[in-house]
Amino acid sequence: MASGLSTRNAAVLLGGVVLAWGTNWPVTKLIVHDVPPLWATAIRCMIAAATLAPMLWAQGMFIVPKRGDLPVVFCTSILHLVAFSALVAAGLQFVPAGRAIVLGYTTPIWVAIGAAMLLSEEITRRRALGIVFGLAGLAIIFNPQTLDWSDRQALFGSGLILLAAFCWAGNIVYVRAHRWISTPFQLVFWQVLLAAALLSLIAWLAEGPPHIAWTGRLAALMLYSGIVCTAFANWAMTMVNRSLPAVTTSLCLLATPLLGIVSATAILHEPLEPSLFLAMALIIGGIALGTVAGGSLREKTV
Repeated sequence: MASGLSTRNAAVLLGGVVLAWGTNWPVTKLIVHDVPPLWATAIRCMIAAATLAPMLWAQGMFIVPKRGDLPVVFCTSILHLVAFSALVAAGLQFVPAGRAIVLGYTTPIWVAIGAAMLLSEEITRRRALGIVFGLAGLAIIFNPQTLDWSDRQALFGSGLILLAAFCWAGNIVYVRAHRWISTPFQLVFWQVLLAAALLSLIAWLAEGPPHIAWTGRLAALMLYSGIVCTAFANWAMTMVNRSLPAVTTSLCLLATPLLGIVSATAILHEPLEPSLFLAMALIIGGIALGTVAGGSLREKTV
């Protein structure tokens, strides 16, 4: 892999990551209209694995994981690629993509709390204020005036997305504690491949054999999610992380949920709810405070 990029090229790649991750939410919502959520996530991982293998091989980075890296391969595969992705796909069946994005991006708040409990990372005053802001944003989302508590499907879907955020946070906390032998990008193929196998098995047991009415539109959506939002975004983030300061990257990535809400409005014609923007402002503001306070709260994959 190249040793680094110019600041301009790194910024362009980072913009591509924000675009990919922001649009992946409404794209996933479109996909689960036609494909059961577990099979949708499994197929996405299959496409990503098939894309990542030649990318790694061409760069001379294709490896077999060392024993010391196996725990992080299993943890990331199970908690992030299987649990997070499948729960998000399932939740998007019942929740608007804009609301799901904001709920999903509460993850750094739980990371700050989990890292303080399990890794003895200090919660500074700024981080404490950031957590309060994030929780206030979450309270707005679940306020009875903005969420119909009699709508069990909406509550269930929101709960699934929030549980997904907890799973992602648990993975990030473990990744922070892991002592890496290989690079994260060298391991992502094996994480995605394992996730594809596990998801296929679970999907077969829970949803039965796939009966998918393939169309050109659905195939394009699946390829975009697998190649652009997963394989490309992982490669691009690895390159960006080598070229830009971590805090700069983290703060720029906060544009992702905003772009997600805008793209959900443009693609799915979802209404722009003022309460959702207020909740997002509080959550993103809290994350920004925590990031500036002394550490990156991001993770490399979505």
